[in-house]
Amino acid sequence: MDERAIVSKIAKLESVLDEAGKVIVGQRNIIEELLISILAGGHCLLEGVPGLAKTLMVNTLAKTLELDFHRVQFTPDLMPSDIVGTEILEEDHSTGKRFFKFCKGPVFTNIMLADEINRTPPKTQAALLEAMQEQSVTYAGKHYDLPRPFFVLATQNPVEQAGTYPLPEAQLDRFLMFIRVGYPSENDEVEILKRTTGTYKTNLNTVLNADDITELQGLATDVDISPPLLAYVARIVRATRPENSEVEMVDKYVRWGAGPRAGQALVKCAKAKALIAGRYSVTLGDLEFVAKAVLRHRILLSFQAEAENIDVEDIIESLLRDVDGPESPLV
Repeated sequence: MDERAIVSKIAKLESVLDEAGKVIVGQRNIIEELLISILAGGHCLLEGVPGLAKTLMVNTLAKTLELDFHRVQFTPDLMPSDIVGTEILEEDHSTGKRFFKFCKGPVFTNIMLADEINRTPPKTQAALLEAMQEQSVTYAGKHYDLPRPFFVLATQNPVEQAGTYPLPEAQLDRFLMFIRVGYPSENDEVEILKRTTGTYKTNLNTVLNADDITELQGLATDVDISPPLLAYVARIVRATRPENSEVEMVDKYVRWGAGPRAGQALVKCAKAKALIAGRYSVTLGDLEFVAKAVLRHRILLSFQAEAENIDVEDIIESLLRDVDGPESPLV
């Protein structure tokens, strides 16, 4: 790919956000975080109360990127075969012989929406998480690769917890980012009412395709990050662990800190953020933009934190404030 083509495709990343804005009112940062996850080659867990357009977000993004999209509603009776696929018995009419044929499930797509993932039992959750980790599935001893790119967006409702199976911390760590969707502003809510209760229509334009996304994922990996910033990432991650943290809130309110995977995720996501901005090197601002989404599901709070109504957001803000910044001013 020549330099002009590279510059053109990078410029189109901003157009993806603009196109999504035709349908999604506000929430530009959320759409950008989803795009960052795709470019970084990871998956997202999206949390928000019903009615905040979580499904519409991912559907819109899939159309803008010309990617296949499947939505699966996770329920208590959902089986692993409902996600991965199953074998059916068929007959060859010319010979009369019967054979098993594998019918691929909805996981064989580019973007899969796992709606309310915490409503299905651990066995079914594990089937999806294995596909996320390995980018492939195995059924009856045969190996099947998933399409590229492959991105899972899982949602969960933070309010209604009756009859749910919360994801354990080890499985939460499989998600590159954990994004919280809040209520819209007053102006945005007025615009939502205007668009959804009248005759407003919009035509989404396709900006990038699957091959473009794969190439851009490679470019994101090549984005440069300076040694001082890498050292800063390591300090941030290590400071989340109570046993060697000098941050007072961590020592007081955190039970378990983030592992090395958190540092990898911070760097990957910051590189993707830089690429969207049209830059080939990571800045401190890129790291700060992705920090909460990368760390909030990798820090386990203590009972004291819950008793005193301390949120993980408070811990991350204290980390960004109290951990020594990069040594070089050129970041």
